[in-house]
Amino acid sequence: MPRIVFTQQLSRFTEVPEVEADAASLRELLEAAFAVNPRLRDYVTDEQGHIRFHVAVFIDGSRVRDRSRLDHALSPDSTVHVLQALSGG
Repeated sequence: MPRIVFTQQLSRFTEVPEVEADAASLRELLEAAFAVNPRLRDYVTDEQGHIRFHVAVFIDGSRVRDRSRLDHALSPDSTVHVLQALSGG
């Protein structure tokens, strides 16, 4: 089953469960994680349900570039990482 892992930086604000779910898309896997800890939703997505600017999502090591379309396909052994995006130079 696909697995979602949240950065430990988030643990300062809320619990960061590692969740495995029978999900076919990024949206489904995020919803499974939000069901375990609803507070994650406000950190990860904005009011329109898009990935927030300060959050980076990677699926199997590739960064998700489209923040509004969350229908990215997952394979049964996919790993999704959600972390705080870094900026600066």
